[in-house]
Amino acid sequence: MDGKILARLAAVIFVAVAITATVIELTRKDEDPASAPGHLVQPERDPLREGQRRCQQLGQKAAEDAECLRIWAETRDRFLGRRPAPASPSASEGR
Repeated sequence: MDGKILARLAAVIFVAVAITATVIELTRKDEDPASAPGHLVQPERDPLREGQRRCQQLGQKAAEDAECLRIWAETRDRFLGRRPAPASPSASEGR
């Protein structure tokens, strides 16, 4: 008989804890993110992104386009976190 009483007591305690947790969760006052006023952020105009789109539209011809090659190099450098190489001084500047 002690086993049955202990099992019933455990079941009653489990149900009481479950009900308490449910009541606490239902009475919580979380701010609904959908109702919070928000501001849409307009992305800044990115000339690199526009150039990528143009090259994408060129398709296979982009592989021969000097501007697309420059854009792809800049995109790769930006992705890899490299800084653009400084322009090499011309031969007339060094003299």
